[in-house]
Amino acid sequence: MGDRWAVEVDRGVCIGSGMCVNHAPGAFALDTARQSRPSVPETDADEKVLAAAEGCPVEAITITLTGSGEVVFPPEE
Repeated sequence: MGDRWAVEVDRGVCIGSGMCVNHAPGAFALDTARQSRPSVPETDADEKVLAAAEGCPVEAITITLTGSGEVVFPPEE
């Protein structure tokens, strides 16, 4: 059994670029205000979801390991 990720979008930071939807169309959607949201708050570890987080121009997407809360993205500085 693989890792499970909790995916969050900081709507106060999101600029609605849509990059997340382009990278992982099933995992993210834009609402009527053009703000991103995860399609589901928890998902199996997925390279497309990670690529979406990495491609976000304002780093509005946070991914953590479900259970432990260990940060997957963004990397700690």
